Amino acid sequence: MIFFNFTQSEVKKITEVPLILEKDWLVNSKLGIWQWEEGEESFMEKMELTEVERTFLNKAKGRRRREWLTSRWLIHHMTGFYKRAPCLVDEFGKPHLANTDFEISISHSSDHAAVLFSEKPIGVDIQRLVDKIGRIEHKFMREEESAALNEEHKIEHLHVFWGAKESMYKAYGRKKLDFRGNMSILPFHFMSSGVIKGIVRKEEFCKEYTIQYERFNDFMLVGAEED
Repeated sequence: MIFFNFTQSEVKKITEVPLILEKDWLVNSKLGIWQWEEGEESFMEKMELTEVERTFLNKAKGRRRREWLTSRWLIHHMTGFYKRAPCLVDEFGKPHLANTDFEISISHSSDHAAVLFSEKPIGVDIQRLVDKIGRIEHKFMREEESAALNEEHKIEHLHVFWGAKESMYKAYGRKKLDFRGNMSILPFHFMSSGVIKGIVRKEEFCKEYTIQYERFNDFMLVGAEED
């Protein structure tokens, strides 16, 4: 699926900014990653914000403000639109691109922002690899999932499970999901990248998801797309 048809001038414009990754992802999605280097003022000068966005930004402080600006600018560059389409959120906080059929998922970690576009329910998660994830294994891992862990690469393997469930949570988009009770990942052999399957079950809701993951420098990148 082709999301955005870039002209030659639009491609040149995009390659002049610090996009460190842009590619097709999963079956019907497009992924972009940006490493934040600019000052806040550079984003403010380039983006025409709506009144609602300005109100939100005026209340945001510190890292949250920087992450918001970075992700919205990344979204704009990925579309290649001449006029920026605002990123709106529904009643549950799930984002979508105004005046389009595209759903969007956003994730931040350290100085990186990741954005995933699709016409299907999707979610993305980017996390810097940290040893302390082992301390919360009991909060998000089911018994059969923990039994499938690769001890040699346990930290990376845990980050894939966490990122997969975080991504499915975002794709589900209605909050109030238990990471152990409502979500499961089919056990898999860990490699540096791969495609796996997950399921969300809650009351009458039951959906399967295709999940793609990839180790990216010191980060684990995971995306989920509803089947």
